[in-house]
Amino acid sequence: MGDPGDAGDVNSNLLISYSTGDSHLDKAIWQWLTWDKNPKTKEQIENLLRNGRNKELRDRLCRRLTFGTAGLRSAMGAGFCYINDLTVIQSTQGMYKYLEKCFPDFKQRGFVVGYDTRGQVASSCSSLRLAKLTAAVLLAKGVPVYLFSRYVPTPFVPYAVQQLGAVAGVMITASHNRKEDNGYKVYWENGAQITSPHDKEILKCIEECVEPWDDSWNENLVETSTLTRDPLQKICASYMEELKKICRHRQLNTQTSLKFVHTSFHGVGHDYVQLAFQAFGFQPPIPVPEQKDPDPDFSTVKCPNPEEGESVLELSLRLAEKEGARVVVATDPDADRLAVAELQENGRWKVFTGNELAALFGWWMFTCWKENRSKGSDVKNVYMLATTVSSKILKAIALKEGFHFEDTLPGFKWIGSRVKDLLDNGKEVLFAFEESIGFMCGTSVLDKDGVSAAVVTAEMAVFLDTKGQTLAQQLTEIYKIYGHHISKTSYFLCYDPATIKRIFERLRNFGSPNSYPECCGAYSILHVRDVTTGYDSSQPNKKSVLPVSKNSQMITFTFHNGCVATLRTSGTEPKIKYYAEMCAPPEQSDLAFLEEDLRKLIDALVEHFLEPSKNGLVWRSL
Repeated sequence: MGDPGDAGDVNSNLLISYSTGDSHLDKAIWQWLTWDKNPKTKEQIENLLRNGRNKELRDRLCRRLTFGTAGLRSAMGAGFCYINDLTVIQSTQGMYKYLEKCFPDFKQRGFVVGYDTRGQVASSCSSLRLAKLTAAVLLAKGVPVYLFSRYVPTPFVPYAVQQLGAVAGVMITASHNRKEDNGYKVYWENGAQITSPHDKEILKCIEECVEPWDDSWNENLVETSTLTRDPLQKICASYMEELKKICRHRQLNTQTSLKFVHTSFHGVGHDYVQLAFQAFGFQPPIPVPEQKDPDPDFSTVKCPNPEEGESVLELSLRLAEKEGARVVVATDPDADRLAVAELQENGRWKVFTGNELAALFGWWMFTCWKENRSKGSDVKNVYMLATTVSSKILKAIALKEGFHFEDTLPGFKWIGSRVKDLLDNGKEVLFAFEESIGFMCGTSVLDKDGVSAAVVTAEMAVFLDTKGQTLAQQLTEIYKIYGHHISKTSYFLCYDPATIKRIFERLRNFGSPNSYPECCGAYSILHVRDVTTGYDSSQPNKKSVLPVSKNSQMITFTFHNGCVATLRTSGTEPKIKYYAEMCAPPEQSDLAFLEEDLRKLIDALVEHFLEPSKNGLVWRSL
């Protein structure tokens, strides 16, 4: 690995001239300057060193990337805790080392690599380049690599892993994050995102081989190696064919006069959503011209996250009004999430929340199952799933209709793994979701999929239109039958990890050590579940049924009035999120009262538990 004191080394001379006085930091700087072959990121560290920016150097070089709810994700730029050429090479070397241990047939089965269209000129970093470097590391070791020849939706990578029998796959994407970010999302052989212990073992392997191997920087291997395969045509054709399995009303789709607008938010989704609509027999949706082509600057939106609602859907809503389209579908930049808006009779647009869309999808997928069920199929063999911070509407539907509902920890990696277990045990999974507009319709892809969700939404809207109903009217019907589920989700920005920790530790020692709050303002608390520590007051043994998740903060409060509220940190962004839902029985139909009660409870939650003014938290704003 070498030593920072080696005579004659240019980097050593630079370090001697600009030593930080911290041997640990000096070693990290020397390693970076020795290993990084990207001139732009190397120069970033050199400039920080020359200017004596020791704190920033320490922040960049003395921490490493860790797996969150969506893999490795960070800003692009120089440093061991950023996404860049060197950290992607290191991560892939660790992946190789771990996969070699796990799979004796690794070099027969191969590895899948996909990428979106992100990029940053200042760091000479792009998803395509990072994908090529990922492939190069593996090709140099004799591993066949299925590298897509162009950008693809994230769901195509887990789908390809299963279809091609690969041992694993990586998608280079930061999904809907800000333009400065990128990420490295890992899928296991089962087509689901990796969970523990794989994530921890891969990190250990990364630590053991941080110095780049001889050919790891040789991205030309992608063009010259006989082990490079392009799965694009095969996987795209197969995906679209399988998609037809959840198409239930092709004739209605071909005949409908309903129009749809689609925005791909400057990402990868346009071509693939067009093909999906074609697979269902639809005329193609009308694209938003300013947003249909990839643009790493996301130049027409404040942030590339359709979950933010009407403020970021402005162009698509105006186009829909002009074209006479009643429904807008919006995929996020890597096309794994979906937002939906519908024009109402009063001329206003309703942008559905993730929880509201899940109610519609749950009703739709179960209705379709009932109408198309095979002889001998048993409703007790049917499952739907959701993350624990999502609406409990599927639970209410399951209780009334007789199928099973399960919840998981936040993050689709938990859903994907559990769905695979259920399928392997002969169960039938119809639908799964997370409230942050992530939906899995069917089980072709064991991850959220905005492409399939977009076309299923269109078919549902067409079917309802033949009955003289809208999506919003059907949602009201669902709540009448299964009970109102009114939810509110938002967040605060907090860039100081110590403040975040202090907020949650206060809740664990509320008034006295190891004591949780018994009330929040005027609202008394029935139960507390803390999956960070594994505590659950509702269980006889006081232990959480959900797995302990020590690397993130998450506490759930169940109130006597029927409200469930969760506070948690984001796995991908500097946010403290809150999720609150009022779950009412069908007979409790006073919607105004329920909404007001929920609003007051959230106000109390923010004031008493988060204390934004005291803690310097920044309200979500768009």
